[in-house]
Amino acid sequence: MLRKIVCSIPIATIGLTAPAQAALPAPVKAMIQAAIDSGKHAEVKSVIKFAKVANPDSIAEIDAMMASYTVKKTQLAAAKRRAKMEAPFFENWSGKGELGGFRNTGNSSGVGLSGGINLVKDAVDWRLKFQARADYQRSNGVTSREQYAVAVEPEYKINDRLFVYGLARYDHDRFQGFSARYTASGGIGYTVVKEDEVNLDVKAGPAWRLTEFTDGGSDSSLAGLIGLDLGWQIADNLKLTQDAGATLASDAQSLTSANVIFSSGTNTLTATTGLDAKINGKLTARFSYAVEHETNPPDGSEKTDTLSRATLVYDF
Repeated sequence: MLRKIVCSIPIATIGLTAPAQAALPAPVKAMIQAAIDSGKHAEVKSVIKFAKVANPDSIAEIDAMMASYTVKKTQLAAAKRRAKMEAPFFENWSGKGELGGFRNTGNSSGVGLSGGINLVKDAVDWRLKFQARADYQRSNGVTSREQYAVAVEPEYKINDRLFVYGLARYDHDRFQGFSARYTASGGIGYTVVKEDEVNLDVKAGPAWRLTEFTDGGSDSSLAGLIGLDLGWQIADNLKLTQDAGATLASDAQSLTSANVIFSSGTNTLTATTGLDAKINGKLTARFSYAVEHETNPPDGSEKTDTLSRATLVYDF
């Protein structure tokens, strides 16, 4: 009998598959997570960018971490927006209280007390600012400096960068020659730079100013206002802030906090530089230097005043 032998030879099937993604190294993953936990979007994007360059085989995992961060960031922003919309008027205020001393030269010289308060109500479509400041000095029973300023500034946000503003301000400084100065303005503003470390707003609009002089006279004029608000976080515990503005009238031009006034009677220069150093979570040391110069001051007055402030600022 002839037997038929059948041999079964297995046939191997060869297929091509994509290489598996390499696991993201633990130190790199920890670095990305630390950037995410910081809440600073610019830092997150920078870390993600270089993590992909250094770990091209782990891009999928890096993208997954970025996607999760983006979702959480969007959800948090939406929650904050809802909270602002539903909050009563007297909620969601932030502010700073400031108290310290100063040294000045010019029309009065010596040391004195300085205090101030800044409040901000930041809602979804609008923002309200309130500022007040007082400098007072008394030597040998005689008052040698008495300067007060109060300002209210509402803003309506057209979009993320564009806004309209209003301003009402009162100043008193009899050693500068006026018992009261009232300023009202309104116009449009724009956020030129909006980053974690730097913020720059500019604004411009018409203004009206009434000055009541210490000799009993008064003067009022229509004007135009140009303003600048700069905040620069130089380091984690060090910040530079600068408010500046210009008021342009038919016979006058003024800048506030880097301030020049040109008029037929007298030209005025005011410049202020300040630096904030964080002491702890709520307390900040602030140092500032101001110069006020009048080209044609009243008789008996010095042309230049300087004011150096050293204050403690409490955030609330």
